[in-house]
Amino acid sequence: MSAPKRRLSWNDPSVRSVVYQVLALAAVGFAVWYLVSNTLTNLSARNISTGFGFLSREAGFAIGESAIAYTPADTYGRAVMVGLVNTLKIAALGIVLATILGTLIGIARLSKNWLVHKLARIYVEVMRNVPLLLQLFFWYALLTENAAGPRQAANPLPGVFISNRGLTMPSLEGQALDWMLGGLILAILCTILLGHWGRKHQEKTGRVFPLGRAALGLFIGLPLIGWLLSGASLALNVPELKGFNFVGGVTLSPEFAALLAGLVIYTSAFIAEVVRSGIQAVNQGQWEAAGSLGLKRGQVLRLVVLPQALRVIIPPMTSQYLNLTKNSSLAVAIGYPDIVSVVNTTLNQTGQAIEGILIIMAAYLTVSLSISIFMNWYNKRIALVER
Repeated sequence: MSAPKRRLSWNDPSVRSVVYQVLALAAVGFAVWYLVSNTLTNLSARNISTGFGFLSREAGFAIGESAIAYTPADTYGRAVMVGLVNTLKIAALGIVLATILGTLIGIARLSKNWLVHKLARIYVEVMRNVPLLLQLFFWYALLTENAAGPRQAANPLPGVFISNRGLTMPSLEGQALDWMLGGLILAILCTILLGHWGRKHQEKTGRVFPLGRAALGLFIGLPLIGWLLSGASLALNVPELKGFNFVGGVTLSPEFAALLAGLVIYTSAFIAEVVRSGIQAVNQGQWEAAGSLGLKRGQVLRLVVLPQALRVIIPPMTSQYLNLTKNSSLAVAIGYPDIVSVVNTTLNQTGQAIEGILIIMAAYLTVSLSISIFMNWYNKRIALVER
């Protein structure tokens, strides 16, 4: 017996739902078409060229700090790539450092030591309520106005100089450096695998695997093996003062240092509250049960409480990572050449502001979605699975 045919009726909620969604989609499509058409018409009337063809033209301007090779003879596309890499570099370092500092301060907020608790609380309340832009100006002024020139640079350690050009220090050079970096990456991967195996081993036997000592051995041994395999060809490039600046070594610019310090200190205050609330969300009985097994407070926090608190911490932590990444756009205020600064220079020279803004929007949208996808994947991975 065939099923009765469904009659379309306006009284059917599902029919009305489909109609409303189609109308809403049509309205959005019409609005987008109107805006794009109107913009192209106005640009054509003013003889303003459109498109992204300018990215293949010679840029003709210098960028003060670049993680990849760049000269003014390179294209605008290369310049935009330099700005994007600079943004990714500051965002990645900022996320790692802010997470470490914020976690430590969040744990300190719950300390039974009165002084530690109060200092952590003061830090959080002050840093959260001072605007980030003001903090960036403060750190930049501190690093530039109170520092002497290269000839009068402070020399706290051999080969290390602090001046208004930034922090200059020795750097490693040679073929062995690549081998040592490979050994370091291998050590990180081995530590992650050992940690996973150690948890499984503890669940089966009840014995705690000494992961800390094993990781220390890996982080020392594997880079050392890489150094030996490369023929021990590693040289120390010590900076020297020649003329009006230092030659050799590596220099951490005041702009980069000020931006990194501002982002880390500001964001860590919010992360500290996320960590504190996540730990407090774990039932007090978990502390008492773990303590009754003879575990120390630090072991209880690391082995019992924090793994459960992560399920509460991860979602708001994702928002803080996204905020840090987007707040890095304030770099233009202190002269750090991030993607916003580079694209601003590009659109001032080419006059193609719409394309420039679209490039910035696409870059931040891609980075933010990538962070969200990874954090959502990790959140699902640690979520409780009901049986």
